[in-house]
Amino acid sequence: MEIYISNAGQTPIYAQITAQIREKILTGELQAGDALPSIRLLAKDLRISVITTKRAYEDLEQEGFIHTLPGKGSFVAAQNRELLREQTLKRVEEFLEQAVDAARVGGVTPAEVREMLALLYEE
Repeated sequence: MEIYISNAGQTPIYAQITAQIREKILTGELQAGDALPSIRLLAKDLRISVITTKRAYEDLEQEGFIHTLPGKGSFVAAQNRELLREQTLKRVEEFLEQAVDAARVGGVTPAEVREMLALLYEE
């Protein structure tokens, strides 16, 4: 499992890990039942603290994306379809907010945005 850490941004490392694993689950790259690397192995691979990876796994578990079995490891949890849909809607809304902000700054009209969206959606 590939996870990339950026030290340049404002996002904490544990949040970067959480977001990337969540994304892999939401896109289907990681399926229900798939084993995640152990906390120690992931920390070693990323050259970060075990505490940081533990925090990321705890956050994912609280959100319902993974479950941990003592002595066995952490696994991708079976996903609630409504939760997945809500997460997807939230992601789309965030991207659309960025697009609308860029359109406003660039003087693009709402009609032009709708037309672009319709064309992109058809592809």
